Amino acid sequence: MANEYGDLPTLKEKLSIEADDTSRDTLLTSALASASRGIDKVTGRRFWLDPSAVQRTYRLPGRVVCDIDGDLLLVDDIGSIAGLVVETGTGTSFTALTGYETSPDNALADGEPITGLRRVNGTWGSAINRVRVTARFGWPAVPDDIAEASLIQASRLYKRKDSPEGIIGSAEWGVRNLSRRDPDVWALIEPYCMTGFG
Repeated sequence: MANEYGDLPTLKEKLSIEADDTSRDTLLTSALASASRGIDKVTGRRFWLDPSAVQRTYRLPGRVVCDIDGDLLLVDDIGSIAGLVVETGTGTSFTALTGYETSPDNALADGEPITGLRRVNGTWGSAINRVRVTARFGWPAVPDDIAEASLIQASRLYKRKDSPEGIIGSAEWGVRNLSRRDPDVWALIEPYCMTGFG
């Protein structure tokens, strides 16, 4: 999977590795991939955008929030409205739906994903038990904080080979244990964690 949030040249620069030194590229690329997928798991979301629209089906129970503007169906992050299609049905047959708005307002313009579909002044209805959404899921672009967190974590994972049993030595600090969670990485990704994750 080539959906890393940091890039190899920047990671090499952070580690003071010459750009033309390719001897460690495999290890560095693996560290970037692991750091990126780790961020996905901790935050409960992914920040790369599907290259084309894909379908996902949602059951309504537990996903609908009622408010004064109408029912809001909570969906996975949608990073582009290109190819967005919303259909309602029973699981075997679906009908296209047009009476909805995306939420939050101006999400894509603000560089954030769409996280809900609102039936304006209406409900999703009791006869509907599934909603099928065709969209490009993910984020419109990888946030700078997520990219930086992936580089810090990838650097840490790459250096892990030099710290057996999680112990690292330094002439300045002596021998010490590595913390389980990097505080800088956590500070960068915490605002992006979905409720119930992290």
